[in-house]
Amino acid sequence: MVSASTVHIALWGRDDECDAIRRLLDRDDGGALLFHGPPGSGRSSLLAYARRSAGERAVLTGTGLADEATLPYAGLHRLLDPVLDADAALPARQRRLLRRALGGDGCPAEQRLALAAAVRSLLAAVAADRPLLCTVDDLDTGDPQSAWTLAVVARRLRRLPVALLLTATAPATVDGVPAHRLRPLDAGECRAMLAGLRDRPPAPVAAALAALSRGSPAALADLAGALTPAQWRGEAPLPGTPPVDGALAASYRARLDRLPVPTRRMVLLAALDPGDDPGTLVRAAWAAGLTVEALAPAEAAGLLRTGPGGVTFPHPLARTMITAVAPLADLRAAQLLLAGTLAEGPLGRALRHATAADCPSDVLAAELASAVDEVPDRAAAAIVLRRAAELNPDPGRAAELTIAAARCAWTAGDPDHARGLLRGLTAGPGAGGRADLVRGDMQLRCDAPAAAVATLLAAADAVAPADRRAALLALVRAGEAICVTGDQYRYAEVARRAEALRRPGDPPGLDLLATFASGVGATLRGDHARGGPALRRVVVLGGRLTGPALTPGALVCAAAAALLVAVDAPAHRLAGRAVELARSRGELSLLPRALELRAVAEYWLGRHEAAAQTAREGVRAARATGQHVCAQVHLGILAVLAAVRADRDAALARIAEIGDGAAPGSRPDAYARWALGVLDLIDGRYADAAARLSALARTGTGRGQVLVQVMATPYLVEAAAHDGGRPAAALAVFDHWASSTASPSRRALAARCRALLAPRGGPEAEREFHAALRLHPADTDPFERARTELLFGRELRRRRRPRDARAHLHRAREAFTLLGATVWADRAGEELRAAGESVGPVRRGPEQLLTGQQLHIARLVAEGATNREIATRMCLSTRTVDHHLRNVFHRLGVRSRTELARLLA
Repeated sequence: MVSASTVHIALWGRDDECDAIRRLLDRDDGGALLFHGPPGSGRSSLLAYARRSAGERAVLTGTGLADEATLPYAGLHRLLDPVLDADAALPARQRRLLRRALGGDGCPAEQRLALAAAVRSLLAAVAADRPLLCTVDDLDTGDPQSAWTLAVVARRLRRLPVALLLTATAPATVDGVPAHRLRPLDAGECRAMLAGLRDRPPAPVAAALAALSRGSPAALADLAGALTPAQWRGEAPLPGTPPVDGALAASYRARLDRLPVPTRRMVLLAALDPGDDPGTLVRAAWAAGLTVEALAPAEAAGLLRTGPGGVTFPHPLARTMITAVAPLADLRAAQLLLAGTLAEGPLGRALRHATAADCPSDVLAAELASAVDEVPDRAAAAIVLRRAAELNPDPGRAAELTIAAARCAWTAGDPDHARGLLRGLTAGPGAGGRADLVRGDMQLRCDAPAAAVATLLAAADAVAPADRRAALLALVRAGEAICVTGDQYRYAEVARRAEALRRPGDPPGLDLLATFASGVGATLRGDHARGGPALRRVVVLGGRLTGPALTPGALVCAAAAALLVAVDAPAHRLAGRAVELARSRGELSLLPRALELRAVAEYWLGRHEAAAQTAREGVRAARATGQHVCAQVHLGILAVLAAVRADRDAALARIAEIGDGAAPGSRPDAYARWALGVLDLIDGRYADAAARLSALARTGTGRGQVLVQVMATPYLVEAAAHDGGRPAAALAVFDHWASSTASPSRRALAARCRALLAPRGGPEAEREFHAALRLHPADTDPFERARTELLFGRELRRRRRPRDARAHLHRAREAFTLLGATVWADRAGEELRAAGESVGPVRRGPEQLLTGQQLHIARLVAEGATNREIATRMCLSTRTVDHHLRNVFHRLGVRSRTELARLLA
């Protein structure tokens, strides 16, 4: 028995559980609590917190040990051993029964309740002098006799000054005792924990670690302890799983080691099987000479649950940890067994041969390599190719197969698997170039776009003699990296190299890549006479692709080309087709980029809500595939969309999510500064807005985010016009580009910019405003048309023509109201009142009273979603959802989710 001290233990995300412990310890009478959750959820830390908070209470501690699970009452003996001398206060019958059980002579079944009463009496005797706290960790790991006895005692402590705290994996261990399930930490709690363990990491690193840990405190602690300084700063790739030598992995390994061998094999198969068809696992078990009944010991241990829908795991990290700690030979055998179960024909036969011991390795390697084309699942193809590489006796051929496996793993959205395959690879120049193509693509989208430029250019040089298509693809990706980092002046080199690889009569796929690089290079240097026709040709080629040439990558190029020549509807169609094709083919590495282009097309089309939905989908896709740079780009788009709609809270929240991990001058950084500039403009800080937006790029140098500044130029001009400035260089770039396109909407924006900078009160401004209104398409982008009406109406009012102004202001106010843009509708109303019109406040329903993000949350609540489900779907923390929901209730005047659902019905 020990006395408690007052040492503080930091716990994150366990406020409710700590409150429950304190309430129990503050009571005069007794009681019990059960904390249950998977390994690494913080059960032991809560018991330690209770012992530190025990005050004047005496403390008894116990732990269920697997080594003693077959020794009846061993756990009870460990708990009570320090106070067994107090049994002198017990009646003789209880004392004999207790001594007999704890001495190893067992307890007859009919005497078990009497034994529990004896244990209760002993605790009461110990607590006679001062209150008592008993903590028992891992109750379900030790012997079942002790667990049953303590459960009986836990239900009978009401009138005693005894607090009993128990932990277990599953709640079924103890019935009738208040139980607390230890939920995973949310993103905010993960960030707080990481900052408490080491120096606060950059926001992208914290977000990646939170996703990697799946909210497990032990996983976060293991990761924080294992990362190198470069990884912690975001300068080196992060691992794909918590460390296999960490405490969490040791816990899982110990739990698995206690299971029978057939059960371990079945658990590994279940962890690897991601499908929704329970029959797959049954067939794989049959092929391995197993049955699903072998899972029963694992279910009893709380590792998994079985049901009509198949096998589920109680914690999302369980699958990852089970596969991470499995012996390599067992893991590969299980992967091949599952793949063989799913595959038919030659591939199925080859995979089934791969699990046999009597198939010659060289024959099997050739069989696997030739059958891999049948695999539609790129992740499964990576497994097959890796196995073929391991079996191939030729080092050169083995290297080629390993690179192909890495390419498949990356394409499937698993960069960690791909990096693992490429790590330590030794290959000749040609194979090395193909490896660099995979590495560079991952650098571009995941963590190091600046380094990707050199990697991809080197890859293009290495593979060009043997594979012009791969070389052109490497150049296009290098060009994308150049644009992401803001060094557009370097694109000239990409265009030059791509032109050198062009040949007369090239097939459409090669022609598209070479023409795209040339067209982008010309456009970035302002040569729209050459760039425009080239990029329009790419759009046409993209729409005509068929057969092997029809790939998500080619469609992404075509969509990007369409945006550069301002044909928004084809851009949206091509990007949408790329999204569908990437999903249907499992080419998930390209999905975030395709979604980015679709979101930008929707922005130009004026479909702001659709663009926000696409960008949110892009954040989820990027995070799921480890693409931190792409996730930041989508967060930047969301920030701009929120700022344009004057949703300050949402814009700042998205900028905070980007954090300081975005490199200065990069595309995510530029999007964030564009959003801040728009907020400055809305708040009347015109000089700040103009300075922020003009700094997005250094016009004429090819440095900075030229393409983002072109998109932001209408806001830059508006801010400068208020402040008396003239951003002549930025407007010249925008005007030159807009006039080179056939887009009425771009020309309308250019005319509006010219109107804003024209001499005040002169005929030029009015002429340009009229031109802008004629050019604005009637069927697209009503938001920008309404903005032009508002600006023109304000100009006319200031020129003392209130009657003419009111017509434009009424149209602007009506359009903004229909679009739910309340702040802009209010601005139009203010101008109308200044023009002598008596207008009431805008009638505000939920669409007008709530921000876009609040409205989305409110609609999900009305559909019956929980806060945690909403947080998952919107890539937010539960605390952020709680905060928004409180504001929703306040703004709409409702007090419950039921009232909210009724209001939105």
